[in-house]
Amino acid sequence: MIYPSIDKLLQMVDSKYRLVHIASERSHEMSEKGLWQKREEEYHNKKNIGRALEEVAEGLIIIKKD
Repeated sequence: MIYPSIDKLLQMVDSKYRLVHIASERSHEMSEKGLWQKREEEYHNKKNIGRALEEVAEGLIIIKKD
């Protein structure tokens, strides 16, 4: 099973497209700067894109509404 679920993520973000954009930007930031919101062993996912989605699901990334 994929973690976090798309249903949970879409409750926090208004569209799939915006979710992809947010996760992509955060994933690039993780890759380039090596900055994470949690300790590395606390993430379920091993790849940065999954870690970015986890951060969105847990509310660690603040999403501003337009």
